[in-house]
Order: sequence, then structure tokens, then C-alpha cells
Amino acid sequence: MKNLFGLLKNFQEIQRVVGQLQDDLRKETVQVEAGGGLVTVVVNGNQEIVKVEISPDIINMKDKSLLEDLVLSVVNDARKKAQKIAQDKVKEVTGGLDIGLNLT
Repeated sequence: MKNLFGLLKNFQEIQRVVGQLQDDLRKETVQVEAGGGLVTVVVNGNQEIVKVEISPDIINMKDKSLLEDLVLSVVNDARKKAQKIAQDKVKEVTGGLDIGLNLT
């Protein structure tokens, strides 16, 4: 029974650390631009898009296809960078040990 309580305590500590890690990742952001700043996206470490900016210049061009390509490009790039932030944070918390913790 003592081992069970020890395991439970360890599990609760892991849950606390993971919860803190997720909170920290929410605060970390990455900003990515495409088209020379025509489209800008900000994504947090949990890969949540927190801001999208579209320049009036691209709207005035009335080029729907270009706008769609820029948004797709910038969102994918920002998501990859946010994923890297999350991976680095997990490595930091685990001392580089791969424990299979996936926060994405």
C-alpha cells in the first residue's frame, strides 16, 4: 500500500509539472510574417493562434489567392516554431530525457 501512495504522489507531481508547463507555454509566443509583412501571425507555445494581422495593402490588391497562400504559409510556419518551443520546454523540464510527453 505504501508503494501505491508513493506512485500516486509521483503522479500528482507530474500532473503539477505538466500543468505548469502548459501555463508557461501559453505565455510564450512566436510571431511570423509572410509576404514582407503583408500577413503576420502570433502563435503561443500551445500552438494557439492568438493574433492575425493582414495589411490593408494586400486587401487593396484584391488578390484572394495570394492572401490565402500567405495566410497558409505563415500559419504553418508559426505552428512549427511554436512546436519547437514546446519541445524545448519539455526537454528543459525533463533534463533532455525523452519521456514521450506530447503537449501538441
